[in-house]
Amino acid sequence: MALLAASDAVRAQSAAPASTVTLDEVVIEGEPATEAEARRRLAATAGGTAVIDASQNIGKANVSIADTLNGVPGVVAVPFLGGNDQPKIHIRGSGLQSNPTERGLLMLQDGLPINRADGSYIVGLIDARQADVIEVFRGYTANRLGAQTLGGAINFISPTGSRAPGVEVGVEGGSFGHLVATARAGARQGDADIFGQISTSRRDGYRDWNDSERTAAAVNAGAKLSDNVSTRLFFGYTDLAFEVPGPLSRQLYELDPRQAAPGAIPGVNAGPNVLRDRPRRDTEQVRLGSRTTGTFGANTLDLAIGYAWTDDSFRFPIGTGYRDTTGGDTTVSLRYAYQPDTGAALPLFEATALYVVGASERNYFINDRSAKGALFGANDLDADTLSLNAGFNIPLAPTLTVSPAVTYAHASRDSTDTYAAARRPRLAYNGTSWLTPTVAATDTSFSRSYDAVSPSLGLTYQLAPNSLVFTALSRSFEAPTFDDLLEASGGGVNASPTGFLTPDLKAETATTLEAGWRGTAGRLGWDVVAYYSWLDNELIRTTDGNVAATINATDTTHFGVELGGTLKLTDRLSARLAYTYQDFRFDRDPLYGDNRIAGAPRHFIVAALRYAVTAPWWIEAEVQWTLDDVPVDNANTLYSDAFAVVNVRTNWAATPSFDIYGEVRNLFDADYIGATLTLGRAANAYQAAFLPGDGRAFYAGTKVRF
Repeated sequence: MALLAASDAVRAQSAAPASTVTLDEVVIEGEPATEAEARRRLAATAGGTAVIDASQNIGKANVSIADTLNGVPGVVAVPFLGGNDQPKIHIRGSGLQSNPTERGLLMLQDGLPINRADGSYIVGLIDARQADVIEVFRGYTANRLGAQTLGGAINFISPTGSRAPGVEVGVEGGSFGHLVATARAGARQGDADIFGQISTSRRDGYRDWNDSERTAAAVNAGAKLSDNVSTRLFFGYTDLAFEVPGPLSRQLYELDPRQAAPGAIPGVNAGPNVLRDRPRRDTEQVRLGSRTTGTFGANTLDLAIGYAWTDDSFRFPIGTGYRDTTGGDTTVSLRYAYQPDTGAALPLFEATALYVVGASERNYFINDRSAKGALFGANDLDADTLSLNAGFNIPLAPTLTVSPAVTYAHASRDSTDTYAAARRPRLAYNGTSWLTPTVAATDTSFSRSYDAVSPSLGLTYQLAPNSLVFTALSRSFEAPTFDDLLEASGGGVNASPTGFLTPDLKAETATTLEAGWRGTAGRLGWDVVAYYSWLDNELIRTTDGNVAATINATDTTHFGVELGGTLKLTDRLSARLAYTYQDFRFDRDPLYGDNRIAGAPRHFIVAALRYAVTAPWWIEAEVQWTLDDVPVDNANTLYSDAFAVVNVRTNWAATPSFDIYGEVRNLFDADYIGATLTLGRAANAYQAAFLPGDGRAFYAGTKVRF
């Protein structure tokens, strides 16, 4: 029987309404009250939300961000760079066409943004193994957190010394050179606690030129300063490195899905030469932060301050070259909640202010057959993002609540060209020799500013104690990132860039109508949401495998259904389902008509059956299924095939402190295209755009607790 302190285990770092940092003395049995409270608050929200706890990853080997998030309906996360935990994540189409640097979502660690000040983030800096609880806010429900996106926000919450006392060590290994070691320890003394964890992983990868390594360390310490005030300090460090095997044409994929992209082969493959250019990414990030909460009767005030320093070097193929970015970002978040009724799931009134400001230096170098060549561009980049949100949750009747809110958002993006030379060097191969021409350097300085007011109105009705329906109408806003506003251009498979694009992009805005129903009845639990979004100036990013560019589409629409369910068939057999339907289209676009937007599977299913052989031993079978072909280009001339992958896993709790687990991924060794580049229009049938998924893999591991 586990006894857990119902302390700041979840709410200390939660982004749920009226979350607080507390160190309660209450000790309960089973699920911590704070986790249950977080679930209750999110379940009462008029919109798509979810809570994922660490127990859902028990028995899973090679736990990735995609594995963790794909159990949530409406979240689509697919491995993008060869299974090395660099997935492409999108919610409701936001972030659909961004990778290897993501946008479209607000990513939080313990309530503090991982995103840089321009809205971008590096997904591989997140280690899902280190999260105790993950909160998912889909759509406008994230506006109150400071999100400036259509998709929403995801908050990765760390364990604390109060929630996870003692020591745990783990090790696992398996196919494709996979090896992971983890260690964590927590302790509490009186009104203070401390928790630290470290994980290190390496992987040779399924494909050639597919190695990856990551080391992540984190420490947090909390203290109760008085009866009303508590605080928590955070430190995090991540060292990330991975190789990029590149896209293949369909012909090369069918010939050998494990090969790295070989470059241009007439009539067979049109794409980058990975064997020569050896693309890879090396990133280090240090994060510092604190959250302090004061509770004074019905009033709660929460102040969070954070700073992150990021050193990022990305060696793209020659068409883009080396891109080195170094800089820091400072975050200040202030939240206020008024909750006179302590029994209510949501506060009567809440307000949030989030401000992120950052500066970085970015330098561009020629990729000279994988070596860092001459400097051809340099910029100082400055950005800030401000979000102000205020909203009410007004009970019109015991079962009826109306939730009006409004958000003001401001974003600025400034680039100062610091490249001093009058001409830019180039490198190009003419079929027989390498040439080194130069081109005139044009100024890449710019200053962009974006503002928007986004109101929302939600309505919830409690059909029964465990059954709630809701509807909401909302506006959302997203400004472009520096990756959208400053992009090396003019390069190719055998030539370095000729200069830069600095498009004067508009911010993306959307109006969304949604409705849903969630609840439980006996052995059945369900959560279903349907939404329709009308977008103006959607940020559409495409690539040909060598260079990328972002444009504003005219009008687009996003329609979707998010269905999640759990069912306990017998005392030993249970089932779960996450189904996502997506129909994202251009609307009378001059280039693409009413075509589907590239990269979005229309039907995406993750379903599982679990059987408890004995109390400590269970077996689970899971299928990940993309039911239909997915357009690779916005012209809808090239598609990737539908596929299904079956995984089988088992976990045996030999003792309360010792677990052994194993897993077989892709049980039937299916060849499949796990993801693709997104193109405007495929130039030909042998365009290199396909990213093969992993073949059959075997993993095993163990965890020991002291």
